Parts: sequence; C-alpha cells; structure tokens
Amino acid sequence: MLEKTLITGGTGLVGSAINASNKLSSKDLNLLDPQKTLEMFGELQPEKVIHCAAKVGGLGGNMNHLGEYYYKNIMINTNVLEACRKIGVKKVISFLSTCVFPDKVTYPITEDQFHNGEPHPSNFSYAYAKRMVEVQSRAYNKQYGTNYMCVIPTNIYGPHDNFDLDNGHVAPALIHRCYLAMQNNEDLVVWGSGKPLREFIYSEDVAKLSEWALENYEEDEPIIFSTMEEVSIAELVDSIVKHMGFKGKVVWDKSKPDGQFKKPASNKKLLSYLPNYDFISLDEGMGRTVEWFKSNYPEVRK
Repeated sequence: MLEKTLITGGTGLVGSAINASNKLSSKDLNLLDPQKTLEMFGELQPEKVIHCAAKVGGLGGNMNHLGEYYYKNIMINTNVLEACRKIGVKKVISFLSTCVFPDKVTYPITEDQFHNGEPHPSNFSYAYAKRMVEVQSRAYNKQYGTNYMCVIPTNIYGPHDNFDLDNGHVAPALIHRCYLAMQNNEDLVVWGSGKPLREFIYSEDVAKLSEWALENYEEDEPIIFSTMEEVSIAELVDSIVKHMGFKGKVVWDKSKPDGQFKKPASNKKLLSYLPNYDFISLDEGMGRTVEWFKSNYPEVRK
C-alpha cells in the first residue's frame, strides 16, 4: 500500500490497479475546476501523487475531438500540477503516451527523441497536450525545486478500461465490438487492414512499474514502460476472438484509417533498473481482460 499517496483517475485502467491510500475519480472531483482541485488536494494533503487522469480516446475520438481533447488535457494537467505545487507535494509521476513521440523517428523510440519533431497527425492535439505535461514538470522543477517527472507506457489494456466503441482505445473497443458481434450473431467488423503494429502492456504491469517509479526513479527525463514485443492489430484481434469464443467472420474495413503504422518503443532504460522484470503476456492479460469484461458488462464504461 502506497501511504499518503493520491491517484488521479483512481478508478480507471491504471489507477484501479495501483495499491494506494487515496484515489480520486471524475465522480469525486472535476479536475477542470482549478479551485475545487486545489481545495480537494489541500484537504487530502498527499505527499506523493500519481497523475493518471486524462481525457482520452482511440483513433476516432482523437480525430473527431481535437480542440476538446487539447483543452481538457491542458487544463487537467495544469490544475493538478499547480495544486501539487501549492500544497507542497514531494513527488509527482504523470502519465504520458507514446503518441507524444514524433511521427518520423528512429526506431525503436527512446526517451531522448521526445521533442524531435511533429507527432502523427491522427492524434496531434492529444499528443501536444501530453508533451506539455513534461514541459510543465521540467519548468516547475527548475523554478520551484519540485520533483515532478513523467512515465510513458505503450498501449495499455486491462480491466476498468473505457470500452466505448467509438472513443475507446483499440483493444477495449475491439473487445466490446467482438462481444456485440457474438450477441447479435453478426460479423466482427474491424477498422483498417490489420497490419499496423503496436506494443501492448497489461495494466497490472503498468501499476507495478508506476509504484516502483514513485519510490525509485529520480531522473528528469521520462522513462518508457514497454515490453518490446510488437503485435499486429490482426494478431490482437485473433487473441480477442480466441478468449471471447467468437466463431463468426472477421471483416476488415479497409476504407477506414489504420493510424500510425508502427511505433516500437525501447525498454532499455527500464531494464537497466529492472533487468529481471517479468511482464504478463498478451495472451494471459487478454484472457483476464475479456473475462473481467464479460463478468462486469452491465457496469463497464461503454
């Protein structure tokens, strides 16, 4: 149990898996409100904060809500960091995403390439908002002597995700789509060609690594959480179909965009600290996620 530690986004994908004394959800506090954010942080008086909360979506959400996602994430991040500064929080870990990295980059992506070009156009506004968390953290560290840093997980999946068909990330949206195809005895229709590659990491692993970083990671530069195992979207669908028990036809809608083709991220820095870390495999993690989804379908975010 992380004592005197506050988790924003505490009931979400990662926050729900972190073992901490205080967790805030959007039902507890509107992080877009600076005064209420400051008041709540002042009341709870955390010594450390893991900042998971964000306005997020999948490819469709990012492309259709560019201004909204930018504004809300900038405001959420600013309000959280400013509240932490004003009440004297000793350490903050903020979550970024690999979408912050440039579209044109040397693979595998490493932490030092963070600001070396424009992000992919499919999610540029969300990516820039996330980049600004890192900029703001460094700026606060230099001016105020704070200890704020960032972690960059690859594609997270697991229980308590947002399984919205249009605005969820790729894995949860596909799980939900597969479930409905089974229920309605329909084809499973998937956007794109299935060829793009992604690195998936289970939420429990991200939670454990976040707890480790809060206690042990002290570099100003962000650190990537990655398994270094690339999986195609087609392979992801195969895993979901297997664990869901779907026997129908998978149809690839190639009229829809694929998004960025690949963005492999290096875990060299992470493994220099934790050389023997044993990641949960995609097969095991997907099995757990699908089972949780089916068992909790009426209550899941969708």
